[in-house]
Amino acid sequence: MQSHPDVERLENEDVSQRDHLLGKDPTSLPDLAVDRLFNGSTVASRFLQAELELNARLRTLSFGKPVRYTYNPLEYAWETHRCYVEKYCQEGQSVLFLGMNPGPFGMAQTGVPFGEVKAVRNWLEITGMVGRPAEEHPKRRITGLDCTQSEVSGARFWGFFQDVCGETHNFFRHCFVHNLCPLIFMSESGKNLTPPELPAVERDALLSCCDSALCQVVIALGVSMVIGVGKVAEQRARRALSEAGITVRVEGIMHPSPRNPLANKGWASIVRDKLDNLGVLHLLTRKDNYDK
Repeated sequence: MQSHPDVERLENEDVSQRDHLLGKDPTSLPDLAVDRLFNGSTVASRFLQAELELNARLRTLSFGKPVRYTYNPLEYAWETHRCYVEKYCQEGQSVLFLGMNPGPFGMAQTGVPFGEVKAVRNWLEITGMVGRPAEEHPKRRITGLDCTQSEVSGARFWGFFQDVCGETHNFFRHCFVHNLCPLIFMSESGKNLTPPELPAVERDALLSCCDSALCQVVIALGVSMVIGVGKVAEQRARRALSEAGITVRVEGIMHPSPRNPLANKGWASIVRDKLDNLGVLHLLTRKDNYDK
């Protein structure tokens, strides 16, 4: 597959620009680690490069009311996020599950999409240090993998695939999980704000960056199907990929949020039936998954 122009441009950046994209003091990462990331040819390295490109674009944006606090776990939780990507993003995956943006007790804490802490520590076995955003809401502190509050959406999501697949290998052999937008927004009161709740001009600028990055990610992964988790993620993926002329199948499953009454009445059963109809359940449960 031909390299995406943005990826090629990243690979040709000089060292100072690399440090800017990483959003870190250049002394915080060993030269070997930086060179391996930017010069790597693996799916995981291309994926991470796309995310760093998105981070650089997002730093140019600003958000006014009702947004008071903005967290980017791809910056302060980069170590655990990178652990997740390097461990599980691999050649041959055909399905990308796409969430919208982090929750306050999921990816905001762990750097992993739908990253409920127990699932991240115990099933995904992700390790690493998590820092803190520059400005925190007093009711939404970041405690990383030590967070004691469970995120229902993440517990449902990863718990479902643990029940179906047993071992992580049986899921990630075929699938990967990603969020369209890495930012979490909060109001003055600490209320979680989703991207559709932002003022139109700010929302459009944000989603334009995220749509472009999604196209880059889909090209890097080479998947044949994108499954939006929730209607908003499904609709954004369908629109972005279609407008970019990227031919992949786009489908959707119900979001596991407890704010969704239907999800509280048997989300796992509903999603199992949908994935069965899409042929994804067969991929995850076929016998040769367990022969390795």
